[in-house]
Amino acid sequence: MANLNTRSFTQLVQAQAAAIQARATALVDFTIGSILRAVVEANAAIGLWLQGLILQVLTLARASTSVGTDLDSWVADFGLSRLGSVASAGTVTFSRLTATGTALVPVGAVVQTADGTQSFTVVIDTANSAYSATLGGYTMAATVASVNVPVKANTPSLASNVLAGTITVMTTTIVGVDAVTNAATMTGGADAESDVQLRTRFLAYIVALSKATRAAVGYAVSSLQLGLSYTITENANYDGSPNPGYFYVVVDDGTGTPSSTLLTQVYGAVDAVRPVGTTFAVFAPVVVPINVSMTLTILTGYDANTVKGIVGTAITAYIRACGLGVPINYTKLAQVAYDASPGVTNVSSLLLNAGTADVAISAKQISSVGTITIS
Repeated sequence: MANLNTRSFTQLVQAQAAAIQARATALVDFTIGSILRAVVEANAAIGLWLQGLILQVLTLARASTSVGTDLDSWVADFGLSRLGSVASAGTVTFSRLTATGTALVPVGAVVQTADGTQSFTVVIDTANSAYSATLGGYTMAATVASVNVPVKANTPSLASNVLAGTITVMTTTIVGVDAVTNAATMTGGADAESDVQLRTRFLAYIVALSKATRAAVGYAVSSLQLGLSYTITENANYDGSPNPGYFYVVVDDGTGTPSSTLLTQVYGAVDAVRPVGTTFAVFAPVVVPINVSMTLTILTGYDANTVKGIVGTAITAYIRACGLGVPINYTKLAQVAYDASPGVTNVSSLLLNAGTADVAISAKQISSVGTITIS
């Protein structure tokens, strides 16, 4: 913001008093309660108010200092709008005590967490072998005790990324089904774009204007919804063979399995900004499960189970934070364990995917949390 020569209330009063005293020859009384002092203080108050309005106008006149709805209106002049919140997605398991007779988990069935704060709806997945378009749901044959189905959060937010084992209530009655749970954390949920994120994206928008560049392609992808990560590989086919003028984009929405609808949206966004004369394709990432096992030596005075739980949570967070194309470092796992709790005095028998080497993750791959064993 501009470097303004602002003054406080006291400074405004002192400046007026000094100016009057320099020019007046009589009746110059500035004691507290005097008429002249009251007039000067009234003028200073108005001056301070006007000064505040000027500062406010200057704040609203720049994207870097505007906030909230003022920032929204500022970027709207350039055709941008704040990205909304995103619903998490994942898989839940419907099960029954006795596997007799067939059962159907209908699309649209609702489940929720035990505390009732988050609810999820069963959605269509045509790739699921249990899905029946004719019946409009997921079938459980007479000998099948459980079925895994995809769900999506009903309230988009970061809070919809609920932990494993927390979705345990069926609010929709399903004949022949007794229970529901989620074996893994729901992922991909995000709150609405923050002011900082919107400013960052606005800068990317300005940089990408009228340019068919990597930055323009990246901006087109990232502007579809919050939480998208991507890699761009140029002049090579998906199999690695050279192909000048061709590029491909790998995109993930935080779940590791973005929907075909999202991939189609990404394709359209990239097609609108791609360089003329080029061809491209959009792919979902190849998911690489990451299995970790380690043995901890725990300092006396610390609860072993608590420390192991903390370390397991930290290892899980580290793996999830490694996005597309980011390798999983073997030695980093030990560091994460040490940093997780002062109760960890030694890490031994550390294995990463049954080995002692880094796991390379290419630009078309993304790591996912597999089995984490802390003993």
